[in-house]
Amino acid sequence: MLRPSSPAGLGNVSAAFDGPGRDRYGTTAKMSDLAEALMTEFAESTGVSGRATPRRYLWTDAFAVCNFLGLYRRTGKDRYVELARELVAQVHHILGRHRPDDPRHGWISGLSEEEGEAHPTFGGLRIGKALNERGPHQPADARLEWDQDGQYFHYVTKWMHALYRMGQETGERSYPRWAVELAATAHRAFTYEVFPGQPKRMAWKMSIDLRRPLVSSMGQHDPLDGLIACLELQTDASFEPGTSADLAPAIADFDEMCERAEWLTDDPLGIGGLLDAAARLAQIVFDRGIERQRLLRRLLADAGRSLGAFAHASPLSGSAERRLAFRELGLSIGIHGLEQVRALVKSDHELATVVDRPLEHRFVAQQIEAFWSDPVHRLGHAWQEHLDINTVMLATSLAPAGYLEL
Repeated sequence: MLRPSSPAGLGNVSAAFDGPGRDRYGTTAKMSDLAEALMTEFAESTGVSGRATPRRYLWTDAFAVCNFLGLYRRTGKDRYVELARELVAQVHHILGRHRPDDPRHGWISGLSEEEGEAHPTFGGLRIGKALNERGPHQPADARLEWDQDGQYFHYVTKWMHALYRMGQETGERSYPRWAVELAATAHRAFTYEVFPGQPKRMAWKMSIDLRRPLVSSMGQHDPLDGLIACLELQTDASFEPGTSADLAPAIADFDEMCERAEWLTDDPLGIGGLLDAAARLAQIVFDRGIERQRLLRRLLADAGRSLGAFAHASPLSGSAERRLAFRELGLSIGIHGLEQVRALVKSDHELATVVDRPLEHRFVAQQIEAFWSDPVHRLGHAWQEHLDINTVMLATSLAPAGYLEL
């Protein structure tokens, strides 16, 4: 647990957004110092460094990899790249393999030890939940399912982005290659055809071996997550046609599912996901020349309406014990991406007008970060119950360059 006397005891940071020395995401030196302290604590407590037994969880670790890359870029310290490398290796060797309490052993892909080392994402990656997955003949328990292992599509897309960022920072082709292999596997496993000739659907949660759905209903934003992740990978300079798996079929399926999608949401984490998708899509459209302006316009419009409704409802006035930090911090991370979107779309008057609407609510990120940067609010049960994910996402929000630098 972070002690109030540590560098994490920053107190109210809202004024820092308007002070000198900000970077393009509004980050100040004090905020970066707090982010560094948070990530150092996370690395030690979850076994990335030090002597603690490794404790891996795919969503949290995806953001953590990006945070370490951001710290490397900010400080120039090689140890942060090495922490990112070690974390990737641990995720692949823990979440890419069967659980210790599972009678199955080895890589969840079924590959041999040697082949699994070369292709650690070929079978997808486990979530990292505390309990083993529900068995084939066990009845579903909606409450228990949240604590049971398996594979989530929206988690593996986060890991695709983390591997993509590793490739950008290190120049090593293995990372984007693993990301592409993961994308192809996830598309194949999570999508299915209900009726011939109709748009495909997606399962929200699959078994560890990807052979059966654990939750068959489709996540509201899963096709969008898949589309952005696959476009990001296939349009990057590191993509190797003829060598890398072709993601065009996946892109076509996700495109078709997105065509009829509605993305409006009142969930702060969901709104943050829309804003994150918009930032990455704007990069793909304006820096790589990929035609997706209409999709970007729809995405920004729905994100703006959702964020406006959220801000109007004033949900950030409750006590720390009645709030879920990581969901709020997902929103503040997404808001930071809006400045990047605005800079990219400035030549397109219509898109610039659309992005101005959610930018009116950028103060929401300030409120969220100020609240959770106060060490007193991080002492209660609500924070401690989700300690790892809260810690990492607060660090991402305070210093988002590692995650958002596309």
